[in-house]
Amino acid sequence: MNNQDDGELIGDPALIRLLSSPMRQELVDTLAALGGEATVATLAKELGRPADGLYYHLRALVAAGLICEVPAHEKGERRYRLASRGGGPIRLAYDLNPEGNGAEIRSFARGLLQIAERDFHEALSNVDAVVSGPRRELWASRNKGWLSNDDLIEVNALLERLSELTSQPKMDGKEHLISLVFSLAPINPLPKRRAPGSPKAR
Repeated sequence: MNNQDDGELIGDPALIRLLSSPMRQELVDTLAALGGEATVATLAKELGRPADGLYYHLRALVAAGLICEVPAHEKGERRYRLASRGGGPIRLAYDLNPEGNGAEIRSFARGLLQIAERDFHEALSNVDAVVSGPRRELWASRNKGWLSNDDLIEVNALLERLSELTSQPKMDGKEHLISLVFSLAPINPLPKRRAPGSPKAR
């Protein structure tokens, strides 16, 4: 998910709920990685799944207006295209008010982290994965620290740039297909005390 101006900002809880499915997230992300448009056969090959198993999710995404079906070419292959402006990736608009979309964002994040865990575990079995140096491509980390307002601005700018770099479509000279997932969250420095008699963490 990268530059907001190149993609589509979505805050509708129903649409976010639809995208909480890891399979639908994969379809949207794969379409973006393929330049915004692809045949079902290409999507199936990229995802390592049978084409028949994708149609249910593709129809749901079309009905929601997130992707559109392209008129078939002479071979009759079904093609789909991202419906966002310029074919860019989708970005979510957070509304954390009581009547907002926080619950749907939570479900979306759960699906996103499931995909990230699968990608990371599969990469661990790849003996050719680069795990050190300037071209490192396999890395899991968690950091916790204090930021100033200027630090937070810099962190967001860096994440925006990382999102832009890792959302580029397939083209000449782009030979590394990479999955990047990040979670940035403020932490209460004074967590609630456990109630007397509650079980201790182990």
